[in-house]
Amino acid sequence: MKRTKYGKYIIPKSVTKPEPWPTMEWIGDTDYASNVTFMITRVMAPCRMEEYPHSHDFDMYLHFISYDYEHMDELFAEIEIGLGEEQEMHTITRPASVYIPAGLVHCPLIFKRVDKPLILFHTSIAPKYVKKEDTKR
Repeated sequence: MKRTKYGKYIIPKSVTKPEPWPTMEWIGDTDYASNVTFMITRVMAPCRMEEYPHSHDFDMYLHFISYDYEHMDELFAEIEIGLGEEQEMHTITRPASVYIPAGLVHCPLIFKRVDKPLILFHTSIAPKYVKKEDTKR
């Protein structure tokens, strides 16, 4: 696609991380030469995706979306996420987006119940995803 004048703006991808959760990634600094990174992950079963609270130097968004195109207004899952230093726990049972401003400690991220597959669409306003490991243990 890059042989045409605007073909460079079309960036095809395959699954970049097959296990444990199939994920596709578009990295800002290598794919776009920009300050945005996307990760799209399919979640098919209950799991503890992120164990420890951490933070980032950039804004981030987590979008939880049904994989069932005929029922996009339902999530068919129960997800818990901790926010803030005190790990205030929030439960998500409907399609939702969680805004995580730069510096906000967040996680654990627990998929307690997954009745049908869902998509976690992760957006980082950064050229690549970097986390400050284990901010609080």
